[in-house]
Amino acid sequence: MTTKVLIPTPLRQYTNKADVIELEGNTVEELLQNLTQRYSALKKHLYSEDGRLRSFVNIYVNDEDIRYLQGEATKLTEKDVVSIVPSIAGGLQWGRRRSYA
Repeated sequence: MTTKVLIPTPLRQYTNKADVIELEGNTVEELLQNLTQRYSALKKHLYSEDGRLRSFVNIYVNDEDIRYLQGEATKLTEKDVVSIVPSIAGGLQWGRRRSYA
């Protein structure tokens, strides 16, 4: 069974510019293992040295955050779409402007 994985623009440089990849995997964990086996340079961007999914990497199954499902143990079907969404940081605090005088 294959499941579609949507690759965000910042990570496409590690997937030979692919924006959608179809992979085997019965769970999110299996799918991500297969993804990082195929594209080994991607692993350090998704996982910390201790093998845990990085806190700023959000994984969604059909628009549902896996943290509110069964985490990486979330089961998949071939109709599912998995999205990798890195958190974006930076910018100005709400209501504050920076002066460049």
